[in-house]
Amino acid sequence: MATPLSLPPVPEPLRGERLKDKVVVITGGAQGIGEAIVACFQAQQARVVVGDIQGEKVERVAAGWRERGGEVWALQVDVTQPAQLEALIGMAIERYGRVDVLVNCAGVNVFRDPLEMTDEDWRRCFAIDLDGVWYGCKAALPHMLERGVGNIINIASVHSTNIIPGCFPYPVAKHGLLGLTRALGIEYAPKGIRVNAIAPGYIETQLNIDYWNGFGDPHAERQRALDMHPPRRIGQPVEVAMTALFLATDEAPFINASCITIDGGRSVMYHEDTTLRCSIDNMI
Repeated sequence: MATPLSLPPVPEPLRGERLKDKVVVITGGAQGIGEAIVACFQAQQARVVVGDIQGEKVERVAAGWRERGGEVWALQVDVTQPAQLEALIGMAIERYGRVDVLVNCAGVNVFRDPLEMTDEDWRRCFAIDLDGVWYGCKAALPHMLERGVGNIINIASVHSTNIIPGCFPYPVAKHGLLGLTRALGIEYAPKGIRVNAIAPGYIETQLNIDYWNGFGDPHAERQRALDMHPPRRIGQPVEVAMTALFLATDEAPFINASCITIDGGRSVMYHEDTTLRCSIDNMI
């Protein structure tokens, strides 16, 4: 029997002062990319308020960083419930009087055959991946507008711009998320608000580890994923977190209504079939 895969050790976040005293609210921070963003932001001296539907887990994440000197507070939040996102933003306002940055990271994969998909699957995908982001923005924007400054970062996906067979309706929701990001960024730019997105590709999270472990040879399946990418590896959560950090700082004041893709260049390739690629090369 093949040895199952496990997540590699999480690197220690780089410490500094790039977010010193900024108040940041993060959804989906209990694991994966969201947890990496929490770690990265607290290491840069942000004041972090994090929400996740996994209440006990997100509290452990926050408590772990507080024990190490970080300023991280947690609340159980279901992003499909607007009142709960208002409570999360309210927690930041009550503690610190403002919200400087909102990172909407909570999301879920829903991959179904279009004609076999249930209405429940459709609603769940949009409720979490699109409505949940809008509810977070809607809760934070009034406070940002009152101060005339604010920064929203939405974690999208390469599915926001590319269609991969067998992934319906996830890309539909993610295309909508990119439209939301651009529309809000343009709508509120004159009032001091920036809204941007990050589109990760294949990232080595526990979700993907569990997926690979479902195969007879998890290591071979992981290698297949690595070989699809130009660098012959996939991304790490910290790489998404560092990009979010850049957007969250004052180092990116003229980046607005944009989307940064993090996929090692895979989405740029014309075709992954080596035979076709060789035949094209021979025509040049």
